[in-house]
Amino acid sequence: MKIKSVKFLAALIITFVIVFLMNYIGNTQPDKLQSAILNGLGGMVGLTIGMIIYNRSKNDKSGPQHFD
Repeated sequence: MKIKSVKFLAALIITFVIVFLMNYIGNTQPDKLQSAILNGLGGMVGLTIGMIIYNRSKNDKSGPQHFD
């Protein structure tokens, strides 16, 4: 999955919605909206960093390294 694709954008939106709703519905604090938004954005950032690391190692053309 490439970072600049429509599929990745859809995955980001789905991740934000799921994390946002999980935090908004289950929270009884007075600042639940701000907390849910920040948690949703944190989930999106985490997914993006994970996909950058995954794609960097996926496109590596060098063979496996043997440390024996």
